[in-house]
Amino acid sequence: MVRKKFNKKEIALGVACTLFALLILSLYVWHQTESVSLGYDSAELEYRVIQLEKEVEELETVKSNLLTLDRVENIARDRLKLSEPKEEQIVYMDNEKER
Repeated sequence: MVRKKFNKKEIALGVACTLFALLILSLYVWHQTESVSLGYDSAELEYRVIQLEKEVEELETVKSNLLTLDRVENIARDRLKLSEPKEEQIVYMDNEKER
């Protein structure tokens, strides 16, 4: 059995091809891990958006409860000591434009 001896060019070419294949494989694995990582980040952000939307709805409910006319009227009468205006204090404005 005769062994073929490889010259330096053939060995360098084999090493270069192997390194190139390893580089391509490493880039592929890196790309896949980054894709998975971005998917997790995206899902986490979507969950956060849903939480914030629920919080906004709750705050809108609180706001509407705080701005009810009965509550505002009670605060005006009790805390601010305001009363209903007298007839002579009321000024009526005509918003219709004359043609």
